[in-house]
Amino acid sequence: MAKDNEKNREIARFLVERISSLRVRNNLSQRELSLRIGKESSYINRLEQSKFIPSVDTLYDIAEACNTDIEEIFYRDAEQYQTDRELLKIFGNLSKEKKELLIRFL
Repeated sequence: MAKDNEKNREIARFLVERISSLRVRNNLSQRELSLRIGKESSYINRLEQSKFIPSVDTLYDIAEACNTDIEEIFYRDAEQYQTDRELLKIFGNLSKEKKELLIRFL
């Protein structure tokens, strides 16, 4: 049980850090983000104080309000996420044949 509690605290700290970082990157106050996701004005403040873990639906709303997707919230390395996302976009635009050639090359 103690391991589960510690794991939950670790997850909460990670989510708080990511959400706070996205909020700051988008120049949003805690109040602004709270209202953008349809919550009471103190919601993000309480979240960033690790009072609770948000629901998956709320995480989707936060991602949308911060002009990103939910994957970025969970990505361990925020800087690497942008690079990986760009590579996936480029890879996605290649024809099937070019994708296969690239995979064989790698």
